[in-house]
Amino acid sequence: MSGTLVAKQGCPAYQSIRRQTNPGGVTIEPGRSYPITGKNKADATYYQITVDGASPAQRWVEVACGDVNGAEVTPSANAHAGAVRATHVLALGWEPAFCLEHADKTECANETGQSFDATHLSLHGLWPQPRGKAYCTNVGQEFAAADKRHDWSSLPEPDLSDATKKRLSAVMPGTQSGLERHEWIEHGTCFGATADSYFNRAAELVEQINASGVRELFAQNVGKSLSSDAIQAAFDQSFGAGAGARVTVSCQGHGSQRTIGELMISLAGNVAGSAPIGDLILAAQPSQTGCPAGLVVRPSR
Repeated sequence: MSGTLVAKQGCPAYQSIRRQTNPGGVTIEPGRSYPITGKNKADATYYQITVDGASPAQRWVEVACGDVNGAEVTPSANAHAGAVRATHVLALGWEPAFCLEHADKTECANETGQSFDATHLSLHGLWPQPRGKAYCTNVGQEFAAADKRHDWSSLPEPDLSDATKKRLSAVMPGTQSGLERHEWIEHGTCFGATADSYFNRAAELVEQINASGVRELFAQNVGKSLSSDAIQAAFDQSFGAGAGARVTVSCQGHGSQRTIGELMISLAGNVAGSAPIGDLILAAQPSQTGCPAGLVVRPSR
């Protein structure tokens, strides 16, 4: 099963349905969207969702805990012939929304209204698919365990040139907190290239998005509510009809207001090559829409 669960109430997120175990005492947050990865049976009583930051991230919640968006995804009539399941997902974040809940992060303490990430989408990660493909080439159990407990400072620093470091720091503010160490260990090691090539390609793809009408749409709507329909239309206009259907909008609850946190962009084909991002998006199958609308947060200072 695929789709997005929009939480209606603060329900416990179980690791095991039968045992009702809940490591970390994780509770889903009303108004927040969670990717669905499965259900426990045909006539479901529980959905399996992904909870970022939980360990393990795959959890079970009762079906009554939320509303489901995009559970049955069917390619649209204008879907490109030969579209295949995503080989990668490009995750782009709206940094001011992230900083609402992570004010202690270095990059959030440094963020102002004049920061690059106050008006541009930021790189979260470039994730080889299928989901669960992680910790690949030469990642020892010790590093994988450290990564899963978010002890990123103990992870090895990726081997990057000075030019790549500079390029990456512009599009990934999380490098100030070691995000690139985590992304390389968990996802980059499955990309089939060096760390330098992996992050250069990821930065290039983000730059193409930020050079498009998608970035302009976000910049023009800071402090306002923005619909997923408008976001998908901007992708269609920038990268071709049908591109928006390959984008999932992820929101998070903050008080009584949903905020847009991330865009999950499906890509297919030779992502490691030089194809423009529009071609890679249109080569993938359509994905779930995600949350219908959310606030484009402005920096707190």
